[in-house]
Amino acid sequence: MLNLKRRWILSVLIVMSLLVVGPVVAQTEEEEDTEAVEEMVDELSGEEPIAEEITVTARQVEEALREVPASVTVLTDAQLESAGVKTAAQIIKMVPGVSIVNAAEVADTQVNIRGINGSRDAENSFALVVDGILKTNPASLNRQYNNLSQIEVMKGPQGALYGRNAAAGAVIVTTRRPTEEFEGEFKISGAEDSTYFAGAAVSGPIGSSGTSGYVVNAEWAESDGFWRNEFLNDSAVVDPYENYTINGRLILEPNDRTMWDIQARYGEVQAGSITFNAAFALPGFTVIGTPGAEAFFEDVNDHPFIFQPNIVPNNDQEALEISGLLDKTLDFGRLTAWILYSDINNDLFADGTSGAFGFFNQEPNCRATTAELSAAGFVLPAPQILAPVPEFSIFGPYTPTSCDGTQYQVRNQEDISFQVQLAGGEDTKLKWQGGVYFLSIDREVGVNLGIDQQQGVVERLFVPQDGANPTEQLVHDNFGSNVFAVFGAVRYDIVESFELGLALRYDREERDVTNLVPTEPRTQYVDYTLDGQFLGGAPLNPGLDPSINPSGEILPKSETFDELQPKISGRWDASDRWSLYGSWGVGFKSGGFNNQGSNATVEIFYNEPLGTDLLIEDQFDKETSSAFELGFKADVTNRFFIEGAVYQVDVDDMQFFEFLVGPFGLLRVVSNIDEVEIVGAEVGFSWAASNHFTFFGGWNWTDSEILKNSSRPDTVGNKSPYTPDYTGTLAMDVSYPINNKWVFVGNLLGSFVGPTWFHTVQDQTNISLFDLLIPGLGTADYGLAQRDSFETLDLRVGLIRDKWSVTVWGHNITNNEVLEEVIVAPEFGGSFIHPAALRRWGLDLGFRF
Repeated sequence: MLNLKRRWILSVLIVMSLLVVGPVVAQTEEEEDTEAVEEMVDELSGEEPIAEEITVTARQVEEALREVPASVTVLTDAQLESAGVKTAAQIIKMVPGVSIVNAAEVADTQVNIRGINGSRDAENSFALVVDGILKTNPASLNRQYNNLSQIEVMKGPQGALYGRNAAAGAVIVTTRRPTEEFEGEFKISGAEDSTYFAGAAVSGPIGSSGTSGYVVNAEWAESDGFWRNEFLNDSAVVDPYENYTINGRLILEPNDRTMWDIQARYGEVQAGSITFNAAFALPGFTVIGTPGAEAFFEDVNDHPFIFQPNIVPNNDQEALEISGLLDKTLDFGRLTAWILYSDINNDLFADGTSGAFGFFNQEPNCRATTAELSAAGFVLPAPQILAPVPEFSIFGPYTPTSCDGTQYQVRNQEDISFQVQLAGGEDTKLKWQGGVYFLSIDREVGVNLGIDQQQGVVERLFVPQDGANPTEQLVHDNFGSNVFAVFGAVRYDIVESFELGLALRYDREERDVTNLVPTEPRTQYVDYTLDGQFLGGAPLNPGLDPSINPSGEILPKSETFDELQPKISGRWDASDRWSLYGSWGVGFKSGGFNNQGSNATVEIFYNEPLGTDLLIEDQFDKETSSAFELGFKADVTNRFFIEGAVYQVDVDDMQFFEFLVGPFGLLRVVSNIDEVEIVGAEVGFSWAASNHFTFFGGWNWTDSEILKNSSRPDTVGNKSPYTPDYTGTLAMDVSYPINNKWVFVGNLLGSFVGPTWFHTVQDQTNISLFDLLIPGLGTADYGLAQRDSFETLDLRVGLIRDKWSVTVWGHNITNNEVLEEVIVAPEFGGSFIHPAALRRWGLDLGFRF
C-alpha cells in the first residue's frame, strides 16, 4: 500500500511540475491570438463550470441519466478524449464493477460484470449496442474504437430490453454524428516496441439543407509486442499486432420526422496467438531431484515468462458489418427499425500442447528434433528437461521440438438480425415501448491437432495422412441459431416524484449442430490403450469411436431454449438533487452445443483412466439469473455527483469455460455451474474541483459463492470464476490555459483489480493425468493459481494550440508485471498463463481542419 501511495504522489508531482514549467516556456514565444483559442480559454476560465445534463439511451429511449433506475457509468466524449481511449480494455479500466481479460487471440476477449462472465465459444454476458444496433458476435467487442461520442455501461440484467445476451448488463457505444460543416482530423502516434498508429477522419454535410451528412474514418496500427521467441531468435516476435479498419456512416434526413442511419465497417487483424506458458501445480513432483524440480509447483504470479515454440503463431481476423437504421416520428409515437449483417472470420495456428503426454514420442520428427537440440546443448526452462530421446525428456507445452504437434483453430460467424420498436408517451405520465426482434446465426467452430512434420501449419481443419501437416485429432461443427423475441415496457409517473416501470421480454432460440469431422480417416498415434502404448488407428474424433457410437457417425442435433424475462423498477426523487431507485430482473443466456465428441473425449481420456466423474456434455444448459439492486444518485452540488448501489444476484446453471488438455490435444467446452450466489456494493463519483481540474472514479466490491456444481462437486463453496474481489478506478483530468495560444491538458488514470480466481477449482487438490505416469505423485494443488491484486497507472500530458495537439502518454507507467489470465486445466496438472501489457511510452500528434 505504501508503494502505491508513493506512485500516486510521484505521478501527481509530474503533472504539477508540468503545469508550473509550461507557462514559463510558453511565455517566451511570440503571442498569436486566434478565435478558436480565445473561445477555448473563455470556456476554461469561466466562474462556473458549464453544466450540461447527460442524456443516455440505456433503456432504448433518450432520457436524462438521473432518471434511469439502474447503475449506469457514463464516459463522456471529453473523458474518452482525455484518456485516449481506443480499445475495449481502455474502456473497462474506467468502469468499476467490470473487469476484462484480453485473451491471447483477438476474438476471445472476456468481460465480467458484477460476477457474471462471458464464456468462450458460447455468448457474451452483456449486450453490445453501437449507435442503437445490437451486435451479436462475441468478437465484435474487441476492435479499434474511433470517433467516440459517449459510452454507457449499464450493470445488472437487461434481458427485458436487450434479450438473451444481456444477463450481466449492456455496453452502449455512441459515435459522433456528421458535422454541419466540412471538418477533418488526422492523428499519428509512435511508441516503444515499434508501435505505430495513424488515423484520419472526415465529416461534413450533404446538400445545402445541412440535415444530412457523412462520416468516414480509417485507422491503421501495428506493434512488435513485448515478447520474443528465445528459440528461433530474438527478432521473432511472439505477440505482434497489425490492424486496419475503415468505417463509413451516412445520415439522411429527408424531413424533420425521418432519419436514416447507414453504416459499414471493414477491418482486418493479423496478430500473434497462444502467448502462453505453463505453470505446473504438482507438489509431488518436486521430490524427483532433477535440477529446477521446485518449478513443478510454482505461484503463477512469480512465473518467469520464456517463449520457445518452434512454430511462429498467427491469428487472422476479417470483419465486415453493414447496418441500416430508420428513426421516424409518428403522430402517436416514434418508430425505430434496424437491420444488421455481420460476417467475422477468425482463425489461428500455433505450437501444440501435446509434448507432455508423449504420444508423439515415436514420430520421426519428434525424435529427430529432440536429439538435435539435446546434442546442441539447448536448455528448456525448469522444470522441463531435454534428453537425447523424448522418452527421457520432461516436456511442457509449446517446446522447440516437434513433439507438441500443432494446433489450428477456426471460429467463423455470419449473422443477420433486425428489430422493430415503437415508443410513445414521451411527454405524458405513461411512457411505453414495444417491439420484435429476429436473429439468424451460422457459426463454424473447429480445433485441429496436427502432426508437426517441420513443414509449417497447413491452415485447414482436416489434412489427410499424406499431407504436410496431417490431422491427428479434430472437433469441427457447424452451429445454427434462430432467435425470435417480443418485448415491451411501460413506465408510469404515479406522482411527480415517483416512477414505476415494468418491462417484459420473451426470447425463443432454436439451435442446431451438424458435425463435420470425416468418419473414415484414422489417427497415426493417438489411441490410448491399457498397456500404455500409443498405437494409432482411432477415429479423428472420440465421438466416432465404435465402443461409444456403434453407428460410426455423429448425427445432427437440435434443441430449443426459451425464457420470459421480466424486470420491475422504481425511482423516487427524494429532492431536486437526490433520488433512490430499486429494481429486480431476470437475465437469460441461451443454452447450446459444445463441439460434438466432447463428452466422449472426457470419458475416454479422463474419467475412465483416472476414475473421476468430470461431467462435460455435448450440450450445455441455458443460464438464468435473478438480480435485486438498490441504489441512489445525488447531485450534491453543481460540481459534485455521487451514486451507489448494493445488489444480489442468484445464478442458475452459470455457463463456464473449461480448457481441457491431454493425450487428445486440447478441447474447449462450456459447462454449467448449477447455483452461484453473488452479492456486492458499488460507489462512483465525479467532481469538478475547479474549471481546470476534474476527478472521477469508483469502487466495486463483489463476493460470490458456488452453492452447487454437478460438473465438479468438490468446488462447492468456492468463488465465481473470473470475478475479482474488487475493482476500482480513479482519474484526474486537467485543462489549463497557459496563455491565449496554448492549453495544457493531462490525464492520470489509476485502475485497481483485486485477487481473482479463474476456475471453479481453486485452493484445493485435483488428480491429474500425470498420476498415470508416476502413481501417487500426480495430484495437483491449485492453491497458487490465484492472480494477485494489482494496480496500473496510465498518464497522458499534452498541449493544444488551435488545430494542433501533441501528447506524451504512458501505459502502465510503473511497469507492473501482471498476469492477464490464468487458465487452469485441472486434469493437466497446471495452468496456462499469459502476461498483460508492460510499460509503454508514446507520442501522439493531431491536426484538425
